[in-house]
Amino acid sequence: MSVLTETAAGTAVHEKDPRPSWAAVVALARFEARDLLRYLPVAATLLLYVGWTAWTLFHSKDGMDAYPALQDVDRDTQTGPLLLGIALFVCVNRCTLRSRRRGTDRQFDVLVMEPWRRTVAHVLSLVPFAAVTALVVLGEFTRQALRPGAVGHGSPAELAVGPLYVLLCGALGVLLARLVPTVFAAPVAVIGLVVLSVFVSAGTGGAEWSRWLSPVVDEVSGTTVLPSDLLGRPAAWHTLYLTGLILLVALGAVLASGGRGRYVQIGAAGALVLTLVGAVAQSRGVSPELAAARERASVTPQRDQSCVRRAGSTYCAFPEWTGRADDWARVVDRVRSLAGGTAARQPLLVRQRVEARYGLDGDSAIPALTTPGQVTVGTRWGGNRVPEFAVGVASVLVTGAESKGGELCDGRVVTVMWLVLGGSAQPLTDLADVRLDDSVTGSASVLAPTDGLSMSAAQTDVVRELLDRPRDEVTAAVRRNWTGLTAPGVTTARVAQLLGVKAPEGAKDCAGE
Repeated sequence: MSVLTETAAGTAVHEKDPRPSWAAVVALARFEARDLLRYLPVAATLLLYVGWTAWTLFHSKDGMDAYPALQDVDRDTQTGPLLLGIALFVCVNRCTLRSRRRGTDRQFDVLVMEPWRRTVAHVLSLVPFAAVTALVVLGEFTRQALRPGAVGHGSPAELAVGPLYVLLCGALGVLLARLVPTVFAAPVAVIGLVVLSVFVSAGTGGAEWSRWLSPVVDEVSGTTVLPSDLLGRPAAWHTLYLTGLILLVALGAVLASGGRGRYVQIGAAGALVLTLVGAVAQSRGVSPELAAARERASVTPQRDQSCVRRAGSTYCAFPEWTGRADDWARVVDRVRSLAGGTAARQPLLVRQRVEARYGLDGDSAIPALTTPGQVTVGTRWGGNRVPEFAVGVASVLVTGAESKGGELCDGRVVTVMWLVLGGSAQPLTDLADVRLDDSVTGSASVLAPTDGLSMSAAQTDVVRELLDRPRDEVTAAVRRNWTGLTAPGVTTARVAQLLGVKAPEGAKDCAGE
């Protein structure tokens, strides 16, 4: 590196610059990073991203949010920086074109820093934003992992996607500035990339290879959480693909700026190899081994589960959920404490079940168990899932088998719903949560881990009247009349009579129609 000086004769000569050239690059990168913060889109999206994430972290959560699965949490961190990446793409493009827009390129030509080094500085100015993104991602994941109800395992490769996405967007902005030196190119490119992604997805039918070309591949698991070893996401290969793509884009910008050194060319070739290796490896789809593991977990989960005993009942779960047996046991004990006859002492086998054969995008129903005394519990917990599980437990206690619970439409529905709601601290809230339409009056479908129930308007009225009476009084009546309350074909009117409740006029159910 040299500087231009004037001799006495007026000729320009080069002297060795006493300041290390890379120190100047770093200094310029710091300046450009500070300058990026002056752009409203960058400052606003960064503040929105950090502020929204902080609010969600420290805002108290309940329901299913209080029981996060870390293999889903790591993916949730990837969508937060989307707007920040777009803002950086546009604004770093504008920063790179600053000298051209202001007509100062000629002045820069006589400075100690070549154009390609200035390009490197623009790329390095993105590092602080990627670092902030990484800190936010780490904080978000750590906060969720520290929740008492957290289960599962996160993936470092999934957590790396957010910061890598920010770097990629910024590097693309620098490359675009060197290839198409006009400020109008960046907004047009944003629209073009969105349109292109839509056409590629539609043209390939959402094929595996085309989906994973996108920096962020979001898959919603619906109502099911899969064990982490059954996800089948090529997260490590995708991280390699993104890393290679970032290096390729950044070095491409350096090459476009005149940096044709051997190391730059070798680096660009190596980055291309990394990108291709990652792109090919992440597009292989579901392996036969993974398909077999998903089949086994769906059809014969007992082969992958461990079991514990609590108060006479057995609780079997996948390895990541074994700590949740105490939560399930509390619901079973609460429901069973309100039952009568042998049901009050009946040991149950609670088995965790999942439909994993269709991956994260699948949302198939789980068929009811036919073996007496067995109850299904899912992989989600908290919120609505608690009273839904209670419905499954109560159905087995009343009918003997989970498969028979889905066939209930006579007066035994009242008995089931009393067992579900009688011991609840907020029975009407649970009643609304467990009904498909969130109502507490009229007829509705009642949700359960497998097959739900059909609840008539008359049965709803009887249950609500029972909830208005003293719990001990109703519990004593249930235990005293347990045989009649659980007899197949018993009418809603007869159940109301046994429990000392006035039956609604014209009360009908399946047994009486």
